[in-house]
Amino acid sequence: MQQGSLIRSARKRGPDVWQFRWADKGPYGKRIYRRRVIGTVCQYPEVDSARRVVTRLLREIDTNALHSCQLPMTVAEVCDHFVHRELAKDNTWRSYSTKKAYKAYLDRWIVPHWGTLRLSEVRTIQVE
Repeated sequence: MQQGSLIRSARKRGPDVWQFRWADKGPYGKRIYRRRVIGTVCQYPEVDSARRVVTRLLREIDTNALHSCQLPMTVAEVCDHFVHRELAKDNTWRSYSTKKAYKAYLDRWIVPHWGTLRLSEVRTIQVE
């Protein structure tokens, strides 16, 4: 894997941010461009301090690259990812009751009915 690039990006509001950009291969071999904000210039005033954060991020990207080379995911795998990332206790974006309701919908209806299908096999007409 290539090392990517670290750039300083301006924002309309607030201080500039350090942004790390890299490319991954998608499941069909097509290049996917990705980027992640490392932090603000206030947090990391020097390029070297931002690069140290990037080295930790590269380890995470490399381990995730091994998992992302698989063929398209099933609905159950997407639901599992959603539960672990979005419905985790440390994620405060959603309230407790919303997380509980989403988990119930996934466990009772979505995963039992659609879980074995690949995402490409699900059509909007079937879902409606």
